[in-house]
Amino acid sequence: MNQKIKDKGLIILTAGGTGGHVYPAESLAEELSKRGYRLMLVTDSRGQNNYKGKLGEIKNYAVLSGALVGKSYFFKLKSLIKLALGTLQSCLILIKEKPLCVVGFGGYASFPCALAAIILKKKLIIHEQNSVMSRTNRFLSQYATCVAQSFNNVKYAPNHVKNVLTGMPIRQNIAALHNKEYSLPQERFQLLILGGSQGAKIFTDVIPSALSNLSSKAKKTLKVYQQCRQDDVDALKKDYQGEKIDITIKHFFDNMAELYASSHLIISRAGASSVSEIAAAGLPSILVPLPTAADDHQSKNAAELEKNNAAIVINQTNFTAEWLNQTLEELINNPQRLKTMSDAAKKIAITNAAERLANTLEQEIITPEKQDV
Repeated sequence: MNQKIKDKGLIILTAGGTGGHVYPAESLAEELSKRGYRLMLVTDSRGQNNYKGKLGEIKNYAVLSGALVGKSYFFKLKSLIKLALGTLQSCLILIKEKPLCVVGFGGYASFPCALAAIILKKKLIIHEQNSVMSRTNRFLSQYATCVAQSFNNVKYAPNHVKNVLTGMPIRQNIAALHNKEYSLPQERFQLLILGGSQGAKIFTDVIPSALSNLSSKAKKTLKVYQQCRQDDVDALKKDYQGEKIDITIKHFFDNMAELYASSHLIISRAGASSVSEIAAAGLPSILVPLPTAADDHQSKNAAELEKNNAAIVINQTNFTAEWLNQTLEELINNPQRLKTMSDAAKKIAITNAAERLANTLEQEIITPEKQDV
């Protein structure tokens, strides 16, 4: 007979709606639930009740919020009013629910609840996904109890606040791939192409031409899974018509662990979740950072993989069909290099980030006073 887990108290999570914020919040929610904590999620109306998994099971609150960066003066004024009202709403939630602490994952939807925690002197733990701290987290972290980092030496992390390297919490079925040996390509070479939440139109424009000009020998062994924007699916299929390439094109793949496990190379953006999952799976990669990412954080996310020869990083301007064609030919014909890249990626991966983040939270909840590093 299973013994019921003792209720250790409530922890409130607050996050924006994009995958980079949702995935770590989801992973942490699963880990904290196992440890006996009650959980709640505070987000904005876009995110409320739209989450799946553990975040979809726990109670959700929606508060007003708004973006401030890159908008018109009138839009910013409206957003400031929304943020003020959302902060008031969050204060009322925190007063009512009495959480042990608040965990902020970034995104402007997380700002009101995190600010409310500061106002009410609740413990606030910030998790920064990227190697460059977001503008939201940059402000909030100045008043946080602790900052949990996914990467070493996060830019703009405050020196006067405790900083802990926890890594980026990733999906458990992908973290489990860390123990799987990289299989050298033999009769088949599987290429996985992921464009992130925005679909990476550059991949749709460049990759078909690069693959069509591969040698006949390379084409015969090639199996491709390519993700693209929903609006580009039909056009991309037409681009591959007549090519003797085994290709599957989808807007969304729901079997990511299986694809990571069976692929020999990935072409991807360099978001924090993507980079962390690629490293955990030990998948050799060609990374094309999103050039419009705030503070060029995707380039910095990819830097550690590149520095350790685990990935080839190319800026979008230089990511041409000719360059990619040549690079693919070299990699397909040099499987030992792929194995070396795989081993290097695994060495720098953090696969127990959710556990490390949960440990950090428990230490801060138990510790009565903040200890600076």
